[in-house]
Amino acid sequence: MEHANADNRTQPEAPLIYRTKLPVRIWHWINAFSIFVMLMSGMSIFNAHPRLYWGQYGANFDQPWLVIGNHGDSGFVNLLGVELPVGGLLGVSSEGARAFPPLLTIPSHYNLAGGREWHFFFAWVLAVSATLFLLYALVSRHLQRDLALTRAEMRPSHLWHDIKEHARLRFPTGEAARRYNPLQKIAYLAVILILIPTVILTGLTMSPTMNAAWPWLLDLFGGRQSARSIHFLCALGFAAFIAVHLAMVLLAGPVNELRSMITGWYRLPQPKAPATTMTEDAA
Repeated sequence: MEHANADNRTQPEAPLIYRTKLPVRIWHWINAFSIFVMLMSGMSIFNAHPRLYWGQYGANFDQPWLVIGNHGDSGFVNLLGVELPVGGLLGVSSEGARAFPPLLTIPSHYNLAGGREWHFFFAWVLAVSATLFLLYALVSRHLQRDLALTRAEMRPSHLWHDIKEHARLRFPTGEAARRYNPLQKIAYLAVILILIPTVILTGLTMSPTMNAAWPWLLDLFGGRQSARSIHFLCALGFAAFIAVHLAMVLLAGPVNELRSMITGWYRLPQPKAPATTMTEDAA
């Protein structure tokens, strides 16, 4: 005869907590939309001259460190003198020779003036919203309380443990899920304190008007072409952050994560209950 040693009582529903405050949610969506538009309009602008240089000057006969081009119907990426074939993915499109295809650009057709209008408008949206959010984060102590790493979290052993847990798709549960984990904090701080300020300043450095008003920007970044290259690398950083961020949202539970960023309410994920056991007794 078999007896089940499992507790058949249903576990209580995981509690809902108010985790994401309204200013954070508003800035999240403004920031997400602005960066999305800026990435696509930025690719449209890049199509006008799909080469990147270091220094003050850059033209067709100078030595670029990055080129996206084509040989007939086949595209290529030349990085630091090493040419990588990419087929029809980059370098060519239905409109002819284009570094990035129409599907990825705003406007979808080649229009440098239109791309700049989109890009500059949302650049100001990003700059103003980021400034207001940073002021809020400092005054409300959101930056110090929720995003700053503790001494324990800065230990290499702690960070390595967090990396391994994420690699195994083991995400925090219970009370640990109330707060950001160390990898989240590092990623968010990198965006807020490094990527956004750098992309804004390098964007200003590419403006002749700003060169006249703030000539120190050219010295800071080593020239207008260096600023353009750093601007492009920041864009790649944003794209990588978005890809990882979306993957983590899908893996952690998209409904719960989206609810948190729309309403502020988050259901704490609970540890998995231990498996039931069966024992067999001899009659």
